[in-house]
Amino acid sequence: MDTNAILGPILDAHREEQGALLPVLHQVQDALGHIPPDAIPAIAAALNLSRAEVHGVISYYHHFRQEPAGRHVVRVCCAEACQAVGGEALAEHARTRLAGSEVTLEPVYCLGLCACGPALQVDETHLHAAMTPVKFDVIVARLESES
Repeated sequence: MDTNAILGPILDAHREEQGALLPVLHQVQDALGHIPPDAIPAIAAALNLSRAEVHGVISYYHHFRQEPAGRHVVRVCCAEACQAVGGEALAEHARTRLAGSEVTLEPVYCLGLCACGPALQVDETHLHAAMTPVKFDVIVARLESES
């Protein structure tokens, strides 16, 4: 997929807008699945920003990624409510279990399941509450078998 062919129309649509950086980054990631590092100079130039400013926004927000995600994305809640009921242990288990996997692990800070954590989300569509390492392994095994 040609990054410039995707990037051009997005930048043209937002070139004159105040505060266009976040909408541009969201549209680029939606179109490409990530924000390629080679897109940063073009985004900066079109929006009259420095490359450092664009990179700073990308690296600040956990939602943005500069590498393509795996076939599936699992987000583990790292907010305080989930931490209080074992979220840190679940996140560590997930890091270990997914090392070398085609499933991408990302932190997220609240999935709205605070009363029944720890929580996780699979592919932005499926929420799971009261998650344990055993339940996590079952979900991941199912995801990996779909590949």
